Amino acid sequence: MTQKTCCTPNAAHPHASSATATPLGKGPKARPALCDIPGGQAMVGTKTPGIRDDRESPIKTKRLKPFRIMETTVTNAMFAEFVDDTGFETEAERFGWSFVFHHNVSDHISASEAVQGVEWWRKIDGADWRLINGPGSKADWYADHPVVHVSWNDARAFAAWAGGRLPSEAEWEHAARGGLGDVPFPWGDREPDDTTFQPCNIWQGHFPHVNTAADGHTVTAPAKSFDPNGYGLYNMVGNVWEWTAEPFKLRSVSKRLKAHAGNQPNAKLLKGGSFLCHKSYCFRYRIAARTGNTADTSTAHQGFRLVFD
Repeated sequence: MTQKTCCTPNAAHPHASSATATPLGKGPKARPALCDIPGGQAMVGTKTPGIRDDRESPIKTKRLKPFRIMETTVTNAMFAEFVDDTGFETEAERFGWSFVFHHNVSDHISASEAVQGVEWWRKIDGADWRLINGPGSKADWYADHPVVHVSWNDARAFAAWAGGRLPSEAEWEHAARGGLGDVPFPWGDREPDDTTFQPCNIWQGHFPHVNTAADGHTVTAPAKSFDPNGYGLYNMVGNVWEWTAEPFKLRSVSKRLKAHAGNQPNAKLLKGGSFLCHKSYCFRYRIAARTGNTADTSTAHQGFRLVFD
């Protein structure tokens, strides 16, 4: 069964697992490159929300201890080392399918099931972190690109193996701001456009049918691409949505908001937007932007990075 959401379709597996067993393994041979993030008063949210229904405002502060965060999202190469060491099987592999954007479905697939209301998302049998666009798409896998088709449960299992954890929303936003304060983007205030300024990997053109790829990418970019922010972090917005440690809750009595795409039992918070975001449809490639998805759902535009205490 599949259900409609705004940015990320959710699987609604009837027998979904609530947790993934911690894998037994030695951890990565070399710790991923990390950036030091200073502690202090961190901002969460913004005074100028782009999507009020997502509860981007009011702005709040939270005191954080210093921490370290991966300079990039977890890559395919990193995840392959994890799987080789532990024999881990992702939820997409166990369920036998995952979500792929319609333009990217493998040519080997003649028909697919669309998600009602967001028909550009297709349920593809055999799609997983190795075959990101379904059977026959081995050539679309690149070692230095973000791993995708990983659920929140999968991300937590990787974190346990690597000796890290998923960030809180406050940690993620504090790191993404790069020391700039209440700015919408990791580089500051200037907004990306379809013609002259593309500092991140998002959609250009007319979503969901025409992507001009003015930023050089129609799908994921290498995890270490575009300019880093003030703390040395790459692709904190755009490229892939990033799982956080927290549940996604809107805390509203409004029936309309209760029906919000991500406001479901077991929904987990994602930050940062993806290569499929465009202001005309999903203006969520901003630091304060947020969405949610169920802990067992995987898609072609969801990844993660870890923090270390």
